[in-house]
Amino acid sequence: MKKHILLIATAILLISFTAKTQEKWSMEFRPGLNFPTSDSGNIDSKVGYGFELIGAYKLMPHLAVYAGWGLNQFKGDDRLLKENFTFEETGFTFGFQIIRPIGTSAFSYLAKAGAVYNHIQLENNSNTINADSGYGFGWQAALGVDYEFASNLSFRPEIRYRSLSRDAEIANVETELKLNYISFGIGLAWEF
Repeated sequence: MKKHILLIATAILLISFTAKTQEKWSMEFRPGLNFPTSDSGNIDSKVGYGFELIGAYKLMPHLAVYAGWGLNQFKGDDRLLKENFTFEETGFTFGFQIIRPIGTSAFSYLAKAGAVYNHIQLENNSNTINADSGYGFGWQAALGVDYEFASNLSFRPEIRYRSLSRDAEIANVETELKLNYISFGIGLAWEF
């Protein structure tokens, strides 16, 4: 058992030293506010919030592939049923990102494009209506700035548009749930 722990610890140290010298990996935590651009069915969506955890690997000096997991939540009012609802969108994101320096400054341009593989859960305040759309594909695109404030640490203010459309059964009626929204967040990224 001790040999296995020593072997695993040695492997982790070697990988971390190798990764440190290459700085090909990055991890980012990005909380944000979400502003719906349309209603979902009969539900007037309100401003929401959420967060993502994203990992990226540099394929070339300015191009990386990324993948992550996120959770976004919205409140809404149903115009017909006169009830309050909560949308919860959870799932995975993946795609490509470009980070290009602006001259010799600590700032860089940031652009992302990719897909989401998420599902939408809908529930009313009395928990009598619960619906889950199941997982499906959508898309997202983002623009922002990368500001390196310390060695290998960056702030990443970013504005993003995300679109996801899924069908769910609500009160025995098949309903299309559309989550189209603009999100603004500031990520904290660490390169290693």
